[in-house]
Order: sequence, then structure tokens, then C-alpha cells
Amino acid sequence: MSLSLTLSPFYAAPQKTHLANFPLTRYEQRFTIYSPSKFRSLTTVVRSVHKDSGHLPVTPAKPRWENVLSTAASLYPLYVTVGGVVACLKPSTFAWFVQRGPASYSLSLGLIMLAMGLTLELKDLIGLFMQRPLSILFGCAAQYTIMPTFGAIVSKSLGLSPSLSVGLILLGCCPGGTASNVVTLIAQGDVPLSITMTVCTTLGAVLLTPMLTKILAGTYVAVDALKLSISTLQVVVAPILLGSYLQSKFPAAVKAVIPFAPLFAVLASSLLACSVFSENVVRLKSSMVGASLPPGSSPVLFIQSIVSGDLGIIVLSVLLLHFAGFFVGYLSAAICGFTERERRAISIEVGMQNSSLGVVLATSHFTSPMVALPPAMSAVIMNIMGSSLGFVWRYMDPSKLDDSPKLTGK
Repeated sequence: MSLSLTLSPFYAAPQKTHLANFPLTRYEQRFTIYSPSKFRSLTTVVRSVHKDSGHLPVTPAKPRWENVLSTAASLYPLYVTVGGVVACLKPSTFAWFVQRGPASYSLSLGLIMLAMGLTLELKDLIGLFMQRPLSILFGCAAQYTIMPTFGAIVSKSLGLSPSLSVGLILLGCCPGGTASNVVTLIAQGDVPLSITMTVCTTLGAVLLTPMLTKILAGTYVAVDALKLSISTLQVVVAPILLGSYLQSKFPAAVKAVIPFAPLFAVLASSLLACSVFSENVVRLKSSMVGASLPPGSSPVLFIQSIVSGDLGIIVLSVLLLHFAGFFVGYLSAAICGFTERERRAISIEVGMQNSSLGVVLATSHFTSPMVALPPAMSAVIMNIMGSSLGFVWRYMDPSKLDDSPKLTGK
């Protein structure tokens, strides 16, 4: 057996290797995954055994400063949560960024996607797709059917306002986010499948996100699918392809930049979500009648007043949408006979969205600022839910739960 490729769309640096020319007793496939939004360097090693040789590749340890940057980038949920609190207490903190929107939102997402593209080798992605097309196609189909459908169902069931309904449906129609790659690693899921699904759904978003949004949200407000498609192409697909081109043409320069990409992308994503939240804080506060309650009111009455307002409805709708993605994604993969590791990867990939894209499209193409609130709230809720699920699965051995034989071609 020989190692045919080293795949990682979030690969830390392009390094040439001759491992493919030698039969190995054990080989290592390294996957460096950048998280939440985009980029915390984590490495998982997959080993295979062959009888012909005893060579084992040696991987040099990363410098300490790179580990510090990676650790800082892993705190994405904390950054978003703290930023949300700041936005609630002092919305003017983010005024400098909000006043320049939506251009500032689009530029920041474009830079995040460019950083993702710098770590992507398309030939490796195509190679993996050819090896296991069934699981990848199933995962991508699940992504663009389960979440959009439940976005429409939840918004209808909760009787959301037209603006919030469009925002929730738009969130459901977005591609998978790269935070899912790290959560899949924590959950002992199929990391290569998760990475490939993220890239494929992101590239497919230029057509599928606008089309599905128009079909499902067009009954609430007018949706210009062409403009949505052009924006997705500009802020997502074009930067990814540009980054991949730069990675192939200027590997030395890219190698010097890559260690700083995770933290930059995480902070940019946090800034996006918190800025949108700060725009709507005044309206959300006015919907919370708890401010007018008598001083002696019970905590239960205060909580009910919050839940009954817009903020409570938004949180509940986003919770239900992501829960449906995790649960139905896993269930559908189990019914179709995928292995436990693949089920976990598909469940996490379906349940975790690229909320930053939802924020940018909402602020650029819809007049109501409330449309951007579900994607902005999702940045916090989704990561908390996904991380919790990942840590639960971390302590459940997938081999003991795998009661289905692996289908050929997956």
C-alpha cells in the first residue's frame, strides 16, 4: 500500500513528499483543520498497516508560537459570546464597523474565504471525491435538503415575522461552516469526509443558496436570486479559488502567512456576528417587556417576558433549526447504512452552517436589519451545540456503535 495523497483543504503548508513512491508498513495522513470560523490548526493522524516495510514518516513539532496562535483561535465561541454581551451593554462599540456595512461585512467574509483558499489544493480534493463519491454526494444532498426544509418548517410553526422567517430560511440554505471540521475531529468522526463536504457545499452555494432561498423565502419577500448568486460568487467562491491559485504559485509566501490565518478568521467572524447583533439591540430590548415589570416581579415572570419577545423567539428558532440538522442528519445517514464515523461527520456537517455568509447576504440584499439576526445568533448557538455534541461523542467509541457494514464505493 502506498500513500497517494495528503489531503487537507485547510492544510497548513504545501510540503512536497515522496512517500507515494515507497511502500509503507504504516503511513500517516495528516489533516490540519482550521476552526471555527476558519481555522484552528488541529492535526489528526490516520494510520494504515502493510506487511512490506517498516518505515514511519516523522512529523516535526510545530513552534510554540504557532501552538499559541492555534489555541487562541480555538476560543471562537468565547469571543462571540463576550462580543454579544458587549454589543448588548454598549452597542456603540461596533458602530465603526456597522456604519461601513454592508461593504465591511462583505470584505471581511471575502478575506476569511481567501484564507481558506490559501490552504486548499483542488487536485487533492478531486482525488478524494473520486475515491468515495457516495458518502460525499449524500452528505452534500443532506446539507441542502434538511436545513432549508426545516428552516421553512420552523419559521412557519413558530409564526415568525416575515423578516425573521427569511433570515432563518437563509441560514438554513447556507453551506456548511468549517467549525464542523474541528467538531468532527473531537467527535471521532470521519474528518476527510467533513472537510470535503465543507468545500463542496461552499462551492455549490453560488447556485444552491440563492435558488433555495428564492423558492422557500420568496413567499415572504421578493428575493433576487441572481444578485444573491453574484454576491456568493464574489465573497465566497472567487476568494477561495484565488487563495488556491496563490497557494500553488507562491508556496513560500503562503507558508509564512498561514499560521496567522486562524486567529484572523476567527476574530473577523466574531466581529461580523457581534456587529449585526449590535445593530438590532435597541429593537430587541424594546421587545422585552421585562423592563416595564414591577420591581418585585418573580424571576419566572421576567424569563417569560424575555422568551415572549423577539429575542426569545429568535433563540428558540435557531436552536430548533440546528437541532433538526444534527438529529435528522445522523438519522438519515444511519438509515442509509453509513458507518458510525460517517454518520457523525454528516450529522455535524449538516447541523453547522456558514453563518457569516448568511449575515453578509442578509445585510446586502434585504432592507430589514432583522433578517440578519438569525444568522448572527447562530454564530453563538451553533458552536455551543456543536461543541457539546462533539464532546459527548468523544467518549463514545464509534466502533462499538457501528452496526452497519460499510457500503462499497463510499
